Amino acid sequence: MVERGVGVSRVSRVVLIAGFALASLNLRPALASVSPVLDEIMGDLGLTAAGGGAITTAMVVCLGVLGPLAPLLARRFGLDRTLMAGLLILAAGVMLRSAGSVPALYAGAAVAGMAIAVMNVSMPGVVKQHFPSRVGLFTGIYVSGLVLGSAAASGLMIPLERATGYGWREVTAMAAIPALAAAALWLPQALRRPARSEVAPRPFAPLLRARMTWYVTAYMGLQSLTFYVMLAWLPTIFKDAGLPADQAGYLLGLTSLAQVAATLAVPILAGRARSQVSYVTAATLITVVGYLGVLLAPATLPWLWMIVLGVGQGASIALALLIITLRAPDPVSVTALSAVAQSVGYVLAALGPLVVGAIHQFSGGWTLPLLAGLGACGLQLVAGFLVGRPATPTGVGEPRPAEDSPSRA
Repeated sequence: MVERGVGVSRVSRVVLIAGFALASLNLRPALASVSPVLDEIMGDLGLTAAGGGAITTAMVVCLGVLGPLAPLLARRFGLDRTLMAGLLILAAGVMLRSAGSVPALYAGAAVAGMAIAVMNVSMPGVVKQHFPSRVGLFTGIYVSGLVLGSAAASGLMIPLERATGYGWREVTAMAAIPALAAAALWLPQALRRPARSEVAPRPFAPLLRARMTWYVTAYMGLQSLTFYVMLAWLPTIFKDAGLPADQAGYLLGLTSLAQVAATLAVPILAGRARSQVSYVTAATLITVVGYLGVLLAPATLPWLWMIVLGVGQGASIALALLIITLRAPDPVSVTALSAVAQSVGYVLAALGPLVVGAIHQFSGGWTLPLLAGLGACGLQLVAGFLVGRPATPTGVGEPRPAEDSPSRA
């Protein structure tokens, strides 16, 4: 496959990469910007705790349920225009969510969730389309952007309120700004006529019958589940262990920083290898060490456990998205596999925090919940071994060779 952009001007190539990187920064801020100001939203609109939690729940459900829209849109309009539409719809959803009424709040959350779902599924296909000889590098770039965008959104909401004097409506609406900026940079790609192969239909039936599809989906879902368990409950675990609330929040931020390093480095290395088994095994075992640290000594060297968890979980999500890109031969096939893996995977992941919370309520402590999390890590290890082997789901083409050719970017 010839990389798109070969022969175009250096400026066009820079705009392509900048638009891609900025688009990746928009994959999580709409989600992460809610929790820091959730108390204000609930107080202003008179929501109960359940009503407040439903804001994020609506968005996460959309990530799983609406992901299959992406391949349908890509077949009709092309991947570049699908990503462009996702950015514009995301900006509209964020602004609608900030309009100030309860119906607008939930409707905007659902619209933003739909946009993120489409963008999540599209990004591996965009990597395959524009950067086929540098899949590892550009997977690392966009997954790092995903993590950085989430960390920035959660960390900047309160400082923005204090610096500007605005309330929750205005600061959460600011998440539309980078989405519109990314759309402006991506406009040259969206204006190009989609290549014929880019929109050729792919039947889903053979894909759904292939074992490798479900191995990829299982790994995607289980690594997301073990991540969201810790994301939801780590501050509470640390506070119950005697750490101050502000320190518990800082420790969660430390995890995000460690994830950035892992998400940028690991796909570059793993993308050059024919088999990713050693990488997924190492990432899962590092995550297990982090879980064990939190289980056995949460108040002893908690910063170390957070760094270990960040490295393991950051590497795991990066590998899951890299493998989706490597296991299918062309952008349309990648998008179809991404739709299945991310849609089913996020629905599975959403169960993790709920089940762990129920086990905690039943047991009255954190030992059994964390042991359950370790059990999920064990299943993740098995799924990682199966998915790390170089194979292609039946019905989407032949395996792509290892990423060993030099970039023509």
